Amino acid sequence: MSFVKTLINGTNFDHKSLNALQKVTLRAVVMSFLFFGLLTTEGMIMRMVVTGHANPLPEMFSHPAHYFSIMTVHPIVGIFGSTYQLVFAAFMFLVPFLTKKPLYSVKLANAVWLLITIGTALAWIAAFVWHYAPLYTLYWPLPADTKQFQVIGGIVFVIGIILIMIGTLGFIYNIYATIFQRVGVHKNKTTKELLISGFGIDGMLNLWNKLTGKPPYSKEPALSLPVVAIFRGTVDTFLDALVILGAGILILIYLLFDAGGHPLDVTAINALLYKNFFWWGLDLVADGLVLIYVAGSWYLLATLITGQKLFMENVARAALMLELLVSWMVWSHHLLGDQGQPEMMKLISGEMVTAFELLTQGLALFITLVTLWKARPLKMTPPLAYLLGGLVGFGLAVPAAIIQADMGMNRILHNTQWISFAHFHIALIVGLYMTLYSALYVLWPIVTNNTKLFSSKLTWVHYWLYLIGGVGMGAFAGMAGLDGMLRRHLYINGEFNTLMILAAICGTMILVAWAVFLFNIVMSIGIKGLIGIFLPAEDKTASYGIEPETVAEEHKA
Repeated sequence: MSFVKTLINGTNFDHKSLNALQKVTLRAVVMSFLFFGLLTTEGMIMRMVVTGHANPLPEMFSHPAHYFSIMTVHPIVGIFGSTYQLVFAAFMFLVPFLTKKPLYSVKLANAVWLLITIGTALAWIAAFVWHYAPLYTLYWPLPADTKQFQVIGGIVFVIGIILIMIGTLGFIYNIYATIFQRVGVHKNKTTKELLISGFGIDGMLNLWNKLTGKPPYSKEPALSLPVVAIFRGTVDTFLDALVILGAGILILIYLLFDAGGHPLDVTAINALLYKNFFWWGLDLVADGLVLIYVAGSWYLLATLITGQKLFMENVARAALMLELLVSWMVWSHHLLGDQGQPEMMKLISGEMVTAFELLTQGLALFITLVTLWKARPLKMTPPLAYLLGGLVGFGLAVPAAIIQADMGMNRILHNTQWISFAHFHIALIVGLYMTLYSALYVLWPIVTNNTKLFSSKLTWVHYWLYLIGGVGMGAFAGMAGLDGMLRRHLYINGEFNTLMILAAICGTMILVAWAVFLFNIVMSIGIKGLIGIFLPAEDKTASYGIEPETVAEEHKA
């Protein structure tokens, strides 16, 4: 009976005690992990289908229309439905937390998670019901090809993408409106001071003044380093949203004209120009937004866990500014194998500038590790373990990407499962998500008013299953890529059977880890609490009184 009671009521969770900001944060987190379950299930379906005769799934899952529709919507669910939800929720909570100011608009925060949830659901429905499958690259004119795909499927898919981008713009507005509020510690700050700090110019000036023997430009920057990372990463989020929104509207126009019986000429759009425009925007997610947001998250987690000042903070501020500029100039590494792409763009953008990402991300990893090292002794708590797991993920994924940023190696690796798994699956599943799990466990007592987790043992079961499964799946599928297994290709005869079965086993570990995590969270807040999260908050305020400095206490040995 005690188990049933805990399942219904949770441990000591009281949703009525939560304020509006806490509730909207938890709503987005819940939706994020529901989409993560869908994402992982889809991934497992694709992993098992390519095992050929060893595939235990019904035949319908092996049909090309179903397989490629999953492949199309899989990154939409993962990047937008799950990752965006979790990152946006965390940052709309953290910016007020770190600046000690209220969130600009809780209503807008609610609109953000609703728009992203509905948009992701529509994109998924378009793939599941109408098998809309122009692959996630959406290369022109494939997404507007109504001879191959049903018009209604394309329209529903693109409307979903547009809703996601509108939600993203809402998040951006909420973040900047909160940062530029003239209240609390920023009451007497000018817009100029906040912009200089937000872009890390004060860090660069501090470094220059130190080299020239002058006093520091700013001893106390207007914005803390994690807020600077959020500020800068959101610049890339804004540019990315405009590009994807623009591409979506373009596709929608073609689909609507075709549905009305007046098809437009797809050759009117230059395919190479479209690809450059598309990849410039999409790469702002992968090589800008992720790396900048992740670096800022590492810095925040390292300082919260240790309670100490970040090592080489001015260098970290300057490096974030460099990463922002680099993120605008590296997209051509996606087009190194494209014969129409100018050679100089391949050389400068695709190879030379891309190499800087190894420097900027390596520097972020180094600064984080030294900050942790200097704070010894530390207790190996879940937040610390997950942070180290996130560092391992990017420590593996970034060098794997740099190997491909060479025109010779790119011809061999780019269109194989090496890039899909050794690079971006490890980067996202291990690097990004383990960093986010670390943030979740750090913020858990703050967001839930010190709700006790149902089981600390299950937290560690989740950790090891997830880490081993994530690295293992990336490694085995990456090895298949080295053996010649192509990406965006359906294998039905078990050509890479051994490696695919091993990858599927590791993928199953990730799925089981998600189920363990979800069970632990549901048991902690209870079914009543889960429902209560989506009820209006009695306390309508969007601020709280917990100080960031108190978070580090439990991590000290």
